Amino acid sequence: MSKRIEAKHKIDRRLGVNLWGRPKSPLNNREYGPGQHGQRRKKPTDFGIQLMAKQRLRGYYGSIGERQFRKLYAEAVRRRGDTSEMLIGLLESRLETVVYRAKFVPTVFAARQFVNHGHVKVNGKRVNIGSYQLKEGDVVEVRERSRDMALVVGAAQSGERDVPEYIEADHKKMTAKYVRVPQLAEVPYPVTMEPHLVTEFYSR
Repeated sequence: MSKRIEAKHKIDRRLGVNLWGRPKSPLNNREYGPGQHGQRRKKPTDFGIQLMAKQRLRGYYGSIGERQFRKLYAEAVRRRGDTSEMLIGLLESRLETVVYRAKFVPTVFAARQFVNHGHVKVNGKRVNIGSYQLKEGDVVEVRERSRDMALVVGAAQSGERDVPEYIEADHKKMTAKYVRVPQLAEVPYPVTMEPHLVTEFYSR
């Protein structure tokens, strides 16, 4: 087992949910936390509930660093509108997220690595920063020499998940158009996300 896969499994068990809805998650067989005290249950505090909601949202997007996640929250607060919805919009507008949503790669972790290694273009220009913020109408494409990679072909053919409506993906051309910023209700999370609790956590 690779360190990356092991890390994903630990995140699932620590948070107590199959965060990415994957069939190989250990939580499918062991619905309790890791370690010898993993089966202990205690009633969480309000702070604990908010913290777990924040960790769940952070973890889903590939365990974004705390400093970077807090910056995203600060940007969401700065913008007009509901902070929770703005935060989700910013997370879904990240290049690595769109690469994952478009089914160019199988996992969010693979999406980050795929972008970092220079396999992706945005509007015809190579971009290797996973946190790059896309705008409505931007076109993401897999570089021609990368389209035959087993990782890409397998992800595109997988029936494990569907491409959401706010992204138009063409797997023959290996392109995806970021049509619009989604609302929370449109995002296909395998588990319930509660960004309003994240807002409460940071505004304490």
